[in-house]
Amino acid sequence: MRVSRSPVRLIVALSVAGALAIFLLYTAIAGSGTATIKPSQLTSKVGRVQIVGTVVGPAVGSSYAARGMRFKMRDIDGKAAVPVVYHGDVGALFKPGQNILVTGKLDRGVFVAEKNSMLTKCPSKYLPKKSSPS
Repeated sequence: MRVSRSPVRLIVALSVAGALAIFLLYTAIAGSGTATIKPSQLTSKVGRVQIVGTVVGPAVGSSYAARGMRFKMRDIDGKAAVPVVYHGDVGALFKPGQNILVTGKLDRGVFVAEKNSMLTKCPSKYLPKKSSPS
């Protein structure tokens, strides 16, 4: 004897599975972002971040040497600065006074940038929006 089952159970099960798949896809895409911060905010962050700031003073060394190129970055509109070690390609726009973005991690007070992570074209657009005073 064959029992006829209602399609409601199937529809509910497929809806739950679809919602779960959408949630997992959203988490995989949106949750993997890297925080973009200013050098003054670096001490409060752990792990991989992007910093946006202004190159201060001359760069020392070569970005292709084992020790890398060393320079300092400060907040675009502030005084706080952090030393940076960078390896890889340096854009033609890189120079003291230029705003740049690099990705990496803070290691014992020095920001160690990932290889080829430097962006020199209008990096200030990656800064979080300023909140308007109420």
